[in-house]
Amino acid sequence: MGRIKRAASLLLAVVLALLLPASFCASEPIKTTPTRWSFHLPLPDGVTGAESLAFDRRGQGPYAGVSDGRVLKWAQVLATQAADGVPFHFVNGLDVDQATGDVYFTDSSTTYARRFNTEIMMNADATGRLLKYDARTKQVTVLKADLPYPNGVAVLAQGAQGRQHELLADLPGYPDNVRRDTRGGYWVALNQEKARLDTTAPPMKHLVGVRLGVDGTTVEELTAAKGVTLSDVSEKDGQLWLGSVELDYVGLA
Repeated sequence: MGRIKRAASLLLAVVLALLLPASFCASEPIKTTPTRWSFHLPLPDGVTGAESLAFDRRGQGPYAGVSDGRVLKWAQVLATQAADGVPFHFVNGLDVDQATGDVYFTDSSTTYARRFNTEIMMNADATGRLLKYDARTKQVTVLKADLPYPNGVAVLAQGAQGRQHELLADLPGYPDNVRRDTRGGYWVALNQEKARLDTTAPPMKHLVGVRLGVDGTTVEELTAAKGVTLSDVSEKDGQLWLGSVELDYVGLA
């Protein structure tokens, strides 16, 4: 009787192993991609960025916010101030409505420029704004003012429930911008890695971005040389457009 039970248990284990999906038995390996930039798209003289990158439905762009407060459509200047006459100080997140071509973006502070970003947090500055550039009228309007350090912005798909939220992923660094990839997931630029528990061991790799699957699992990592940071990773036509607040060009990988 004991032999029969053991044989039945072994048979059940074999059947379960055959039926269970591979993702249940073992997690998929995470792909690691070094950011070997194949091309540099220079920014106008004297500015750094791009903080955020986006393309319109015709594939034109990239649209970008740069360090001197201008919003550019490569490399045409779209706007430098809103209809109320207040100039942009710290253009940060940016996205393009694919249906209308309107550009939505944040100005993180009307008091401090980007190079004084730590002052915004230290002084609890709440002069940030959410703005809209109307592609038809060429006018910029303020949608929401008096915001504390608004950063990224994304145009929701039709019918999306903007008031609902849930935790998507616990990242190995601090995210700057989130962009959809071409497979239903997301690219997330990492402005800084999180502190490691073991500070004595040297890091195996320097992460600057991750690609998340639709369920929030990390499926790909972007690495770079020590000291490099990214503020945006945008995928278009099989290439990655890389922006950094510290560089005077946009890179293609």
